[in-house]
Formats: sequence, structure tokens, C-alpha cells
Amino acid sequence: MQRRSSRSFALPPPSTCPVARPGPRAPRARRRLPLETNDRQTTPALLSGGNPQIAKGDGDAPVQAYIAAMPGWKRELGERLDVLIAREVPGVRKAVRWNSPFYGLQGQGWILSFHVFTRYVKVTFFGGAALQPVPPGRGKDETVRWLDIHEGAYDEEQMASWVRQAAQLPGWGKV
Repeated sequence: MQRRSSRSFALPPPSTCPVARPGPRAPRARRRLPLETNDRQTTPALLSGGNPQIAKGDGDAPVQAYIAAMPGWKRELGERLDVLIAREVPGVRKAVRWNSPFYGLQGQGWILSFHVFTRYVKVTFFGGAALQPVPPGRGKDETVRWLDIHEGAYDEEQMASWVRQAAQLPGWGKV
């Protein structure tokens, strides 16, 4: 047995309905923002944890834009990492992917990346499990290892060794 609602939802026939039916609407014109420059347009946004939001791009320019937008002490660390990687890996390719600078070799893949967090900078080695000594950070992927660098805790000699070793290993993805 079907239950009937106590409310009636019957509408009047369309011809007697007093509401006008709208016709097709013309597309709305988009408002354009003014071309003047200000701090909001020239300074990249910082995502949660202070990571700069930089558009995907290949080459040194987007990586340098990322480093320039890194907050506080992390900017100097980013500059030092970039110089060290360029010095230790001849012919290194640079790019920004997923709001992080990536470094790799043509035909070999991406070998490392770094990312800004609130209290540290994470340097990820895509073939890090084969490095000696193995970097301490570990996740689901058995080959990836990382190091969280806190303010004042940067060991340049160890980082240079890891970068040289990583350049000899197969990378991740395509450069």
C-alpha cells in the first residue's frame, strides 16, 4: 500500500503560470583586473607552512623565483642548496613542479627536490636508499629518503656527498 503525502505539490499548468520563463542568457563578460603592479601581484603567495606558490616551469628562472620567495632563514639555505647542486652536478636540469624545485639529469630523471615547511626544509633524494650514509627520512616508497634541515643544522659536506652520489643513480620520472 502506497502512502500519500498530506501535502499537495501540484503546480498549475504552464500556460497559466504567472512566472515568466527566461530565455537563453548571453554569456557574461569577465572583468579584467587592472594591469598596475602591486605587492599582491609580484610576490608569490606562501602556502601552508610557508612554501612559496610558484607556477610549474622549466629552467633556472622559476627555481630562482621559488628561492627568492622562501621566507626567512630558509631563503639563504635554498640559495646554498642551489649553488651546491649546480657545482656538484654538471649539466643539472632545474624545474618547479608541485610548488617545489626539482633537480635532475637529462635521460636519467629527477634526482632530488626540496620543499619548505614551517620549521624546516625537506630535501628529498629520489634514489636515497642507495646513498651512504642513508638519509634518515623514510616513507612508503622504499627507494626515496629525505633529510629535514632545521635552522642552523645544515651540514654542507654531507649534503655535497649525497648530491654527488645521487647524480650517479637512476632518477625518478622524465626530465
